[in-house]
Amino acid sequence: LQNSSFFSDLEHAPNHILDHPEPQPAALTKRLFVRLLSGITLVSLFFVSAFVLIVTNQQNSTQIASNSALPEAPPVPEKSSQFDRLLWERTAFHFQPSKNFIYDPNGQIFHMGWYHLFYQHNPYAPVWGNMSWGHSVSKDMINWFELPVAMIPTEWYDIEGVLSGSITVLPNGQIFALYTGNANDFSQLQCKAIPVNTSDPLLVKWVKYDSNPILYTPPGIGLKDYRDPSTVWTGPDGIHRMIMGSKRNNTGLVLVYYTTDFTNYELLDEPLHSVPNTDMWECVDFYPVSLTNDSALDMAAFGSGIKHVIKESWEGHGKDFYSIGTYDPKIDKWIPDNPELDVGIGYRCDYGRFFASKSLYDPLKKRRVTWGYIGESDSPDQDLSRGWATIYNVARTVVLDRKTGTHLLHWPVEEIESLRSNGREFEEIELEPGSVIPLDIGSATQLDIVATFKVDEDTLKATSETNDQYGCTTSSGAAERGSFGPFGVAVLADGTLSELTPVYFYIAKNKDGGVTTHFCTDKLRSSLDYDGERVVYGSSITVLDGEELTMRVLVDHSVIEGFAQGGRTVITSRVYPTKAIYDGAKLFLFNNATATTVKASINIWQMGLAQIKPYPF
Repeated sequence: LQNSSFFSDLEHAPNHILDHPEPQPAALTKRLFVRLLSGITLVSLFFVSAFVLIVTNQQNSTQIASNSALPEAPPVPEKSSQFDRLLWERTAFHFQPSKNFIYDPNGQIFHMGWYHLFYQHNPYAPVWGNMSWGHSVSKDMINWFELPVAMIPTEWYDIEGVLSGSITVLPNGQIFALYTGNANDFSQLQCKAIPVNTSDPLLVKWVKYDSNPILYTPPGIGLKDYRDPSTVWTGPDGIHRMIMGSKRNNTGLVLVYYTTDFTNYELLDEPLHSVPNTDMWECVDFYPVSLTNDSALDMAAFGSGIKHVIKESWEGHGKDFYSIGTYDPKIDKWIPDNPELDVGIGYRCDYGRFFASKSLYDPLKKRRVTWGYIGESDSPDQDLSRGWATIYNVARTVVLDRKTGTHLLHWPVEEIESLRSNGREFEEIELEPGSVIPLDIGSATQLDIVATFKVDEDTLKATSETNDQYGCTTSSGAAERGSFGPFGVAVLADGTLSELTPVYFYIAKNKDGGVTTHFCTDKLRSSLDYDGERVVYGSSITVLDGEELTMRVLVDHSVIEGFAQGGRTVITSRVYPTKAIYDGAKLFLFNNATATTVKASINIWQMGLAQIKPYPF
């Protein structure tokens, strides 16, 4: 890391973070010049040009990696063209196929030295439809090889989509996939598939079971409320189990099945767990976590020193909830440690755009790793014009937060740090109330930021102002000032702060004398144009006595991932700036509090390009 000084030409300028000017009408009404139906010629020219530029960028990135340094971003006009903006929005180190649409992650496994990632994929267009199982492999979860599509809709029982599921690797080497088939009447049926050759490290070819479907919708369950079978695991009693999410009326629940041959499954009379008024549970994940260390546990683990996590998703709200509790395999029941933090009503894996996550037990490094689907927040017009839509988060490890005992910690896998270069360190920067300080770091489009903030404790204790009602999502974002917040970083900001995305803490003092800390991401001014999602994401966050306020922020073109307090709270956002792109993107520290000075120490690294390309057969 280089120890650096900051430049301060805007330090005493008017605080633009205070203002939320309305976007100019022209910016709101300007439409993309590339339209799907505007003519074959324009579309063809767009994709040919994009392909040439992407290939050129990949060649340059290979040279950059070999030199272990990142060059300055090329200069662009102050007002970038729509073409430039769409090209810029593609991420550099997040997983996404070369083109078209992806959705839920499926069937992650580790096999013969390769991490396998299967995923819902439309091979033909950048919109939902033709759901198939895409397939990619990696040695490090950062750089990926794309493989041929593993399964496509071909049969009556999955002709409307090969939907989500899981893959099981048995101790004897057998491998099989369970997935939900969207049948010709749109009912959801459970199906099985196997790889043609389990000795193939890449598991390229798959065949569907001749007697599919293997499970039909049980009584009392809606035909479209029965999906996403889990990995099969063996309990301490030797019984093989599989679970699946569903609902009865408005009660979300987890169904439990027993099997002896991995093809025929018997439904238990009672669910593993259910919570009224939480609606459909899908993409259910269920796994043990250690109470004693950060090593992950295989699904078969059971005994003292272990808790179990249930995670559920639902496309109706687009959120992933989790809860920690105790599993009794003798009766196949799970009980939450705290009913007020039960599944669907308690903590979330991510308080931004993050959905349908699924975890992998990594036997190589004894860790649990999770991916989720990060949807776009623009319109389908832009997705069609780009030729791709949606991405996955940087792979995250998941462990129990043993300090609180009530949270999980989600954190980027250590391999992502291999892309770091040109580290800069800024120590003990004093942020007076109302200050905005630009940081001279060069390119600010691909960053890994780690920051610590210290608040004047004496001022905090002395103030009489209280704000029990504050909440990130109901606030006016970073423009809403209080005695002790907001303060943090403004990423993907242009030089005049007309576009910016602040990621910040806000401390609210309570009437009882305590404080509540909030971690937020403000998207109200992320884009002057076509991002229709103008929201503030976030949540309150537990900060224990003696803990400093810490955040880590990954910036990668059109996605921002923020992690607070070691991953106790996470927020993922999609953003589409019009001016804060290429060399127009800047990074700022700010303190918009009214009553306290904040000291900030921050480490910043430029991030390189992950390689995602077809496997060289």
